[in-house]
Amino acid sequence: MKKILIISTSPRKGGNSDTLAHEFERGASEAGHEVEFINLCDKNIAFCRGCLTCGKTNRCVIKDDANVIVEKMHDADVVVWATPIYYYSVSGQMKTMIDRGNPLYDTDYHFTETYLLATAAEDEAEVVNGAKTALQGWVDCFERLSCKGTVFAGGVNNRGDIANHPALAEAYEMGRKV
Repeated sequence: MKKILIISTSPRKGGNSDTLAHEFERGASEAGHEVEFINLCDKNIAFCRGCLTCGKTNRCVIKDDANVIVEKMHDADVVVWATPIYYYSVSGQMKTMIDRGNPLYDTDYHFTETYLLATAAEDEAEVVNGAKTALQGWVDCFERLSCKGTVFAGGVNNRGDIANHPALAEAYEMGRKV
């Protein structure tokens, strides 16, 4: 059994990326894993100040919800990020939380697997006008960070558009195989 932390970064609770993340959660739970689901839209998380104090203390000086999430990330075996794609990149909430995770990097954190679940209005996941998109850059980054898998659901602009998308089954199966 693995301890899995799913971090949904959409500012819209119940949106398409949330739905995708819940399918991963369902698969992982049915496989017998311990799963915790966090919605960042419910949290108070400030931007990183770039003071680098966390490099010396392994704690952020900002007192908000990010500190508790970073502790949960530290103790998890698997961290799953779910994000809508805005302007070919992850949500600002996800980037802010990743920045605030900086205290982890000099510690003996547990997670050795990451997953990226993404939804976007456009169907094109990798190439736009012949060039790699910022999303592909994030996928490449996650793959270097021991990413075990990514799921992309394109063409889901409005809430509920993902209802019959094949990415739901893919996320569920990925959760079962963690």
